[in-house]
Amino acid sequence: MTPEQVTLVQQSFQLVLPIKDQAAALFYGRLFETDPTTQPLFARTDMAAQGGKLMAAIALVVNNLANPAAILPVAQDMAKRHVGYGVTRAQYGSVGAALLWTLGQGLGAAFTPEVEAAWTAAYTLLAGVMTEAAYG
Repeated sequence: MTPEQVTLVQQSFQLVLPIKDQAAALFYGRLFETDPTTQPLFARTDMAAQGGKLMAAIALVVNNLANPAAILPVAQDMAKRHVGYGVTRAQYGSVGAALLWTLGQGLGAAFTPEVEAAWTAAYTLLAGVMTEAAYG
């Protein structure tokens, strides 16, 4: 990621924080709608609490984008746990698409093509690290 992309992701995430609960609900609603194979993974989950975990994980990544080495061990550990939950490699694509859609909904006009490209780069980086850790 370029320094400019890091800045775009970090600045746009500040606009998401005030609506983080709604953003999490939008995200999971979209994920379950577009990839029904993900819904059973959350059958016994308190979705409000899960939304909080999602937003905390995104915040951790966003806040450390300028220093990816700081989040690598956390992302790798999370990926290994996700395998245990039954997450498949293909579902990472569904998650990325749901994330970008959610950002578009939440940010509206602030979700410019440059912001979308920056978030795509950030998610691609994270998903690559996670799938490598999880599936080799």
